[in-house]
Amino acid sequence: MSGQTPQGSSEQGSSEQGSSQHGAVIAFGANLGDRVSTIRAAAAEIDALPGTHVIVLSSFVESAAVKPDGVDLSAPEYLNAVALIETTLAPHDLLSALNGIEHAHGRTREVRWGDRTLDLDIITYDNLEISDESLTLPHPRVGDRSFVLAPWLELDPDAAIPGRGNAAELLAFCPDPVRAHVEVVVGQ
Repeated sequence: MSGQTPQGSSEQGSSEQGSSQHGAVIAFGANLGDRVSTIRAAAAEIDALPGTHVIVLSSFVESAAVKPDGVDLSAPEYLNAVALIETTLAPHDLLSALNGIEHAHGRTREVRWGDRTLDLDIITYDNLEISDESLTLPHPRVGDRSFVLAPWLELDPDAAIPGRGNAAELLAFCPDPVRAHVEVVVGQ
C-alpha cells in the first residue's frame, strides 16, 4: 500500500506529535457482512490517512465471538487481522480516524462486545502507556486475545507489549477457549 506524504497532525488538549513517525499496531475484526473486503478496505483507508502508512497486514485468522460472558459459539465467527503502521497522527487523532472508518463501514455501538461490521483497535503506539476516558494504551485486553497476538507475532516474532512483556509468552497463556477457535484462513 502506498501512504500519503506525512503531513503531521496535532490533537487538542495534548502534546503535539509533530511530523515524526510513530509505530502502531492496529487490530481488525469483523463478523458481519463481507468480512474480507471490509478488512482490506479498512486497511487501504488507514493507509490513506494523512501521514500514515500501512507497512504490512497480517494473514487473516478466524475466531469465535468473545462476549462479556465468554466465547459465544452461536454468534457469527470473527475474521481478524493485525497491521503494523507508521503515522504522524497523535494517538487520539488516530483513534478518531479509526472510529470514522468503523462508522463508514456501518459500525454501531449499541451493544458492548456486540456483533459488528468492523472493529479497529489501537493495540500499541510506540511504547506509550496512557489511560484516559477515551483511550488506554496498550490495549487493556491484548494479553488475553489470541486472535490479536497470533497475527501480530506473524508480522513481528519479537513483539512486546509495553508494561506487560513478550507477546509470544502472553499468547502461550491465553484462555484456551479462544485459542482453540483461532484458525488461519487459507486463500485470502
